Amino acid sequence: MQNAFFLAPTGAGTGLTSVTLGLIRAMERLGVRVAFCKPIAQIHEGDDGPERSTLLAEQILGMQPAQPLDLQYAQHQLTLGQKDQLMEEVIQVYQQSASDADLVIVEGLVPTANENYLSRLNIEMAKALGAPVILVSAKNEIRSDELNERLRMTASLFGGTRSPQVLGCILNKVGAPPREYQSVRASDGPDEEGPRDISVERIREKLTVFDDDFLLLGAIRWEPALVAPRTSDVADHIGAEVLSAGDLQERRVQSITLCARTMPNMLYTLRPGTLVVTPGDREDILLAACMAALNHVPLAGLLLTGDLRPHKEVLDLCRTAIATGLPVLLTSYNTYSTAQWLNSMNNEVPVDDLPRMERVMDAVASALEAEQLARLASIKGERRLSPPAFRHYLIERARQARKRIVLPEGDEPRTVQAAVQCQTRGIADCVLIGHPETVQRVAESQGLTLPEGIEIIDPDDVRQRYIAPMVELRKHKGLSEPMAEAQLEDSVVLATIMLALDEVDGLVSGAVHTTANTIRPALQLIKTRPDAALVSSVFFMLLPDQVYVYGDCAVNPVPNAEELADIAIQSGDSAIAFGIEPRIAMISYSTGSSGTGADVDKVREATEIARRKRPDLLLDGPLQYDAAAIASVAKSKAPDSPVAGRATVFIFPDLNTGNTTYKAVQRSANVVSIGPMLQGLRKPVNDLSRGALVEDIVYTIALTAIQATQNDG
Repeated sequence: MQNAFFLAPTGAGTGLTSVTLGLIRAMERLGVRVAFCKPIAQIHEGDDGPERSTLLAEQILGMQPAQPLDLQYAQHQLTLGQKDQLMEEVIQVYQQSASDADLVIVEGLVPTANENYLSRLNIEMAKALGAPVILVSAKNEIRSDELNERLRMTASLFGGTRSPQVLGCILNKVGAPPREYQSVRASDGPDEEGPRDISVERIREKLTVFDDDFLLLGAIRWEPALVAPRTSDVADHIGAEVLSAGDLQERRVQSITLCARTMPNMLYTLRPGTLVVTPGDREDILLAACMAALNHVPLAGLLLTGDLRPHKEVLDLCRTAIATGLPVLLTSYNTYSTAQWLNSMNNEVPVDDLPRMERVMDAVASALEAEQLARLASIKGERRLSPPAFRHYLIERARQARKRIVLPEGDEPRTVQAAVQCQTRGIADCVLIGHPETVQRVAESQGLTLPEGIEIIDPDDVRQRYIAPMVELRKHKGLSEPMAEAQLEDSVVLATIMLALDEVDGLVSGAVHTTANTIRPALQLIKTRPDAALVSSVFFMLLPDQVYVYGDCAVNPVPNAEELADIAIQSGDSAIAFGIEPRIAMISYSTGSSGTGADVDKVREATEIARRKRPDLLLDGPLQYDAAAIASVAKSKAPDSPVAGRATVFIFPDLNTGNTTYKAVQRSANVVSIGPMLQGLRKPVNDLSRGALVEDIVYTIALTAIQATQNDG
């Protein structure tokens, strides 16, 4: 997966979309290939759709992001407890949006008072994507101590300001007036042009939350021109009648003057970009506005209230001034109600106001620490393959491979369900070993219809034709035809000989058979690859934040140093094959040179052997598990290790340690594990836990299909 930034707002009104698109513009200016992704749509109040950010990315940036998931659908999935499925769909939207970009900017959801689950969705999406988080906040008139606390609280949701996954914050609307003056500013509101020091250095002094771990990545000054709506937007907002359109689409409202005073006392407000709001019977104000227009003052417009139309004679007198492009509007609301409506106007950029969004993006891009952000995209933290990303990776790679996978437990209910799913989703072409009427009955009992393409092989119909090939493969062991026929009564043996003869591409078993029942025929009939000294296994451990590889936890009871080195190399290659950057930790009860004894000496020797054989793999040992997995422990126990604290592949010294550890982690932390996946065989054979869920079988079929592609070359 590409590098990504996940932008998470600290609350409503931060200008999230503007910052997101501005960040894209900043990266594009540096020549970075950027993509945009909004995994879950959040339709803004007053919008009918489509999703605003995605549409703007298409229209302004020429990008082709995938259409986001519907927010109501996401909420429904959470209600049903389908979080993992939802995150897989988020990954799919991400992958479709990313294309061949160097960096993907992911826009999160804006939490609201009535929808507090949105913050949780942001957390889960950032975790699923493995994306570093950048907070987006608005300074507004918030006191520095309050903003410090708000930033710390939001950062804590993603691991805190010290977490390597939380990069820092982009601060928007710095130097803004109070909120009531931000949308369509009253001309007699506070003067925003007063001197303000909003330099990054000055903000760092005031906001103590920023330091070397939590960075200030940009300070965007509030500018009236950037929140100025078109006069047409104001007309639409209050439902005004257009008496004269003029430059309705081009002029922008930068300030409002409510004319209750006499004309001499309001003349100073007649400045460029001012919307003049006055009762329709105030001809003096109308004439003053027209005089300003004739003097080349581009007012935003004239809004007449109270449904009071000027006399025709007055309008005729003003015709030349109106012809300069001055928009004239009429509303039935009185002046007070009109002011309330105008104050409630949303200052977000409408999706069709592309010129304004261009200016906003340029302003944001210029205010960001672009070079620093570009460096962070490459060096801050390390890319982690999250469980949803890993599952999505398995499914997509398997679909591309579309291999033929045999399932010897063809009438087992979970296996039938998994086969139906795999066939329907295009993950693999499944071959079920079993009596067709029994398989059909099992499917019907679960309300399933066997899709076209699933093949059911009756073992009684085909057994005889595999006797001779099996005798040929095992003649060096003295296997006779009667013995072969007896062994072929076992459906796993039958499926394995099919695989050995290249009639299928892979085999998955173990829902009702033991690990030994699955592995023994493979060792006898499939045998090891020429470059493999032994067959070993790995589990993919789907921890909440990252996928780890554990080996060997199923096959080799007490490997010697040479064998342990081969297990490490095989496991590292498996990690690479499945999109995981291998950082291999050779696990022992001792770290570095601190311990002695035969067991730790074996691990130390295995580490040196593996390094000699494969200097391209990042590998270290011996390491205790906590030193390998936890950065804070690694700093004290193995500060110079390139693997400690960041390991992704854990190699255990023996089967007792490996099997115990994987089960302890799986059960205690409620972690999903996929495997064991066998390594070193000429063709892929994989074992299931007898307690496997349907989902476990589906993913094991997928990884078996991917393994089969490695044999194609």
